[in-house]
Amino acid sequence: MPIPTPEELRMLRIKAGLTQSEVARRAGVSQSLIARIEAGKVNPRVSTLIRIYSALKSFVEDELTACDVMSYPVVFVKPQTSLVEAAKIMWEKGFSQLPVMRDENSENVGTLFDDDILTAFMHEGDRAPQLTVADVMSDPLPIVPCGTKVRIIARMLGKGIPAVLVEQEMRVVGIITKSDIAKLLLPEYSRKT
Repeated sequence: MPIPTPEELRMLRIKAGLTQSEVARRAGVSQSLIARIEAGKVNPRVSTLIRIYSALKSFVEDELTACDVMSYPVVFVKPQTSLVEAAKIMWEKGFSQLPVMRDENSENVGTLFDDDILTAFMHEGDRAPQLTVADVMSDPLPIVPCGTKVRIIARMLGKGIPAVLVEQEMRVVGIITKSDIAKLLLPEYSRKT
């Protein structure tokens, strides 16, 4: 386990939506210690940093839900979208996959992966620009209810699923990728966000 820095702990606490008092209670330390650690006014033991990090990680995994951590609105393409247009969207936004839906927040019919685009252009040559998303898309991403715990989503993503869509009241309202979970659970990501 990497040893979190005080700044990483502060960022994780803020992302989790917890107060210093709540973290202190969960970690079994005083609120003033949390404040001093976050302010850089004390050099705590490694074991204390790990205890605080473990309390934060446990909260994230056990308390936060899909709706708490999802990205929204969902950027998607329609089956009839041209492959070139879809590729531009993915590359401009830095996405490695896009959900394919018939209409906003409606039926999830497939997923377009960057590998699907690459394969199409390699194998179809001059014909590739005439293809649509429906011609090359892969199976749809799984959908989880809004109240699904982050630990369950983390397990799903740890088994090779690149992302999940989040549903509330029969509508797709968000998406969660591996990087969304990593940003919550791994202290080294706090520096980058």
